[in-house]
Amino acid sequence: MCSTDKQTKAYDFKTRDIKVLKKLFPYLLKMRIRVILAMLFLIVAKFANVAVPVVLKEIVDVLNQTNVLLILPLGLLFAYGALRLTSSLFNELRDAIFVRVRYHIMRLIAVSVFKHLHTLDLSFHLDRRIGGITRDVDRGTQSVSTLLSIFVFNIIPAFFEICLVIGVLWFNYDIFFAGISLLTVVFYVGFTLVITTWRMKYRYQMNDMQSEANMNAVDSLINYETVKYFNQEDAEVNRYDETMTRWENIATKSFTSMTALNFVQSAVIAVGITIILIFASQGVVDESLSLGDMIMIQVLLLQLFMPLGSLGIVYRQIKHNFIDMNNMFDLLDRQSKVNSSKDAPKIKIGQGKIEFKRISFAYKGKNKILKEVSFVIEPGQKVAIVGKSGSGKSTLAKLLFRFYDVDSGEILIDGQNIQTLNQHSVQSVIGVVPQDTVMFNESIYYNIAYGKQDTNQHEVEKVAKLSFIDTFINKLPQGYDTLVGERGLKLSGGEKQRLAIARVLLKNPPILIFDEATSALDSYSEKMVQKSLKILSSKHTILVIAHRLSTIIDSNKIIVLGDGKVQESGTHAKLLESNGEYAKLWQLQVNEKSDEI
Repeated sequence: MCSTDKQTKAYDFKTRDIKVLKKLFPYLLKMRIRVILAMLFLIVAKFANVAVPVVLKEIVDVLNQTNVLLILPLGLLFAYGALRLTSSLFNELRDAIFVRVRYHIMRLIAVSVFKHLHTLDLSFHLDRRIGGITRDVDRGTQSVSTLLSIFVFNIIPAFFEICLVIGVLWFNYDIFFAGISLLTVVFYVGFTLVITTWRMKYRYQMNDMQSEANMNAVDSLINYETVKYFNQEDAEVNRYDETMTRWENIATKSFTSMTALNFVQSAVIAVGITIILIFASQGVVDESLSLGDMIMIQVLLLQLFMPLGSLGIVYRQIKHNFIDMNNMFDLLDRQSKVNSSKDAPKIKIGQGKIEFKRISFAYKGKNKILKEVSFVIEPGQKVAIVGKSGSGKSTLAKLLFRFYDVDSGEILIDGQNIQTLNQHSVQSVIGVVPQDTVMFNESIYYNIAYGKQDTNQHEVEKVAKLSFIDTFINKLPQGYDTLVGERGLKLSGGEKQRLAIARVLLKNPPILIFDEATSALDSYSEKMVQKSLKILSSKHTILVIAHRLSTIIDSNKIIVLGDGKVQESGTHAKLLESNGEYAKLWQLQVNEKSDEI
């Protein structure tokens, strides 16, 4: 990497760190009273702490007088104890006051990120693997707490105490002592910043390796069944081990470079203390300094370099936390590609008429999947979309639900262009049963009741009957309290689809989308669900994405998609009579069924 690139990268680090601090500042303002109190307690504690060596000097000087009657300096001893007690008390008060600030800000940011992730469009969640996202959020929120703790419990106290100690040395003794102390601090901080900045590349690489390993592990465990089907356990373990091996090598380099930094830091402190003590000792020999002065200087130096001794570790933690927080705040900076303006009106639903007008759409980096598609779904109609795989059937459903926005054309609901409406309000009037049904790792009741807030047992049981899942549920030992497992793995495909149908029926929106919703049902359950859909069609506008044509014979209209366009449309009987693409698909499926028999 050339010098210019390094400078640009270093500048980027600084600007990104400043960005993090700007994002944290509003959260601190919300807790400003506690922050101010914590700072006041910190100041009192440090003044008491620096006053301890001053009192100790007086005690030693009094006790060191040999030519006068020795009297126990009780007042000074009590003052010494009181100062130490005051320092400890106000440090603890600072911690007790500030702990609420740490965890409150941590909670607010975690909730903000979680909320923001739900506002991002579907393409973001398809591109990013969930393991990497959760890892970034977890590390980022934890870093918020750690960073605040470091500043309040390490950086600010250390800086304040260094200023006090150097000030005391300057005020009470020769400027030489304060000058050497200050130079030692400057050299220590300088070496720490330079070497630690050089070491940061290892931390970035370690983070990347950890995130990659975590994503691989989550991905593998989520696809547990697939791994087992293809006997790929060893391959998954090897893939994970390869990433962790790279992480191990980088972590070893990081730790080795840290030991070198620790030695440099210790050397700087050792040289500084040695020089000061030599001149202090000479002062005692020359009787320009008392023994109490010698002890006071030594204790002050200990108080100066003890917090400085951990400054290297603290600085590394700060840089690490900034890296982790930058990753999290990058998520907050991501903007959804599907947005509604703040003043976008809510949808006014009437009869539920849907119009697709000259719709064109292409996924990022791909050719157009839809080319000026137009059709109308009248209120209360059941319209089916059929076609070969990849013809854009499910894409139409995603566009209607506003997972994506069209490239050109309009989608209207009751004459309103959904792209100009509040996105949440549009989605609230549409219910979707997807082909790949995913369940929460909760009870059956929870998964059905998810379709409607403030529902009750009677409503849940009613929709379970309509979707013909009630008999299955009642046979379970725990009934509606039965846990469905991760992503619903304890249920069959048909059981999951019927639960999904029950859930969307509970939502009871005026518009329903069934994306291959009966593909995993047995023949009997499919017929029962079809009866339910027929009843619903008089009250709802229904769009059915179908592969099995036998499920959509009773549709008011069937639209055949091909090559991104509407090839033909009409009723089942009309399309068979026209002997077009639909008739070919129908005959193909009839032949397949005959072969199976």
